[in-house]
Formats: sequence, structure tokens, C-alpha cells
Amino acid sequence: MTELGRAYGGALYALAEDEQLENELLTQLDEVCKLLADNPNYVRLIKDKAIAKAERLTLLDGAFGGRIHPYLLNFMKLLCERGAFSEMPACRAEYVSCYNNKHGIIPVKVISAEPLSEAQTARLKEALERKTSKQVTLDIHVDVSLGGGLRVEMAGKCYDNTLESRMDHLRRALAARS
Repeated sequence: MTELGRAYGGALYALAEDEQLENELLTQLDEVCKLLADNPNYVRLIKDKAIAKAERLTLLDGAFGGRIHPYLLNFMKLLCERGAFSEMPACRAEYVSCYNNKHGIIPVKVISAEPLSEAQTARLKEALERKTSKQVTLDIHVDVSLGGGLRVEMAGKCYDNTLESRMDHLRRALAARS
């Protein structure tokens, strides 16, 4: 994450927290960032310095005015004015990080060799919540190249119990004996 994203995203979160708008702005920020990711031409237009700043701000008003909270719209305009509109994803990431820290939520990325059933997902979530004593949000991906097992990434650590990892460990152990 960039320093700018950390500073601006943290400032937006502090404002939302002070105004008791954390959930509302989080939902809207997620939606806006998804829209921007789905419309890269619009982002290029907002970032284009060949277009007058006032016109770019008017474009933001036209697209988002009355549809999102004025704080979020003004935040987007501020990024546009400062030539930092491309920092929206980093700002969102910092906002989410601040939100998660305050609410005791830990995001967990799970990479599985095959799709997990609902029961497996529920058991995994319960086990991780017991281990961390926090609320866990799972982001599950499937990678068939793993051969079997799971890789769990959380709190900067990786727990790798995949067939690929176990085979690699076995290869290294055998090579060390040779």
C-alpha cells in the first residue's frame, strides 16, 4: 500500500468513525471502487490532466452526486484535485484495514485445490475464529495446481498444507540426505 493511500484512507476512516458512518461509507467505498475497476476508461478520463480540473470534478458530481454520501464524493474530488485519483484502491484498502482493526475482524485468504463445501467452509471459519479470537472473513480461491490441501494466509503469515508444499518439503529432505 502506498503512503498516500494509507494517509488518505486513514483520514477518511477517522472522519467516518467520528460521524458514525463507518458501515455506510465502507459499503459505498466498496461499490465505488468496484465501479471504477469495471470502468477503467472513466478513471482515465478523471485522471486526464488535459481536461480542465473543474470539468473532471463536474464529471464526478454527475456520476456520483446524490448517489453516495457527500463525504465520499468530496473525498473523491479531493483526490482528483490533488492528482491522486489512482490511489482510490489503496485508500479503500487502508479504510478496510482500519475498519477491521476496530471491529476485531481478520481477513483470511484461503487457496484450496478444490471447491470447499458449505460445511467445510463453516468448519474452517469456526476453527480460525477459535484460534484467533476474532471474527474471520474468508476469501476463498481454487487452484487445482495445488494437487490437494489448503493454503491459508492471515495476519501476514502463510499456513501451507497443500500437496504441492508437502511434496516440495519431501524433495528437499531427500536431497539433503543425498
